[in-house]
Amino acid sequence: MTDDFSTELGHPFTDAVDKVRTALAAEGFGILTEIDITATMQAKLGVGMEDYLILGACNPSLAHRALEIDRRVGQLMPCNVVVRDIGGGVLVEAMDPQLMVQFTGRPELGEVADEAAAKLRAAMAALKA
Repeated sequence: MTDDFSTELGHPFTDAVDKVRTALAAEGFGILTEIDITATMQAKLGVGMEDYLILGACNPSLAHRALEIDRRVGQLMPCNVVVRDIGGGVLVEAMDPQLMVQFTGRPELGEVADEAAAKLRAAMAALKA
């Protein structure tokens, strides 16, 4: 993963999550799923851990284009964006969409992956503003 797909914020966790949602929405991503890892680990295992949230983000237009090229791309959807407390800050991370190309071996997915990457980079940049 490159630094383009991660950024550190100095906001309280809940404020950081709100900023991430807003930045993703501005780039056309909706949140399809939300997994509160902290609550799940506590409920299922009785284990405490730092705030850790996985947002399942999807840009419908890009998802449709990718699925039209190769249905296996659905295994990589939605795009997970992790928001986690790192002690003194919050780290936001996302996977590089070029994984779609590597996973499928379909170079024609490159254009869709490039657009998704540009939108994720823009969202990460907005978080720093």
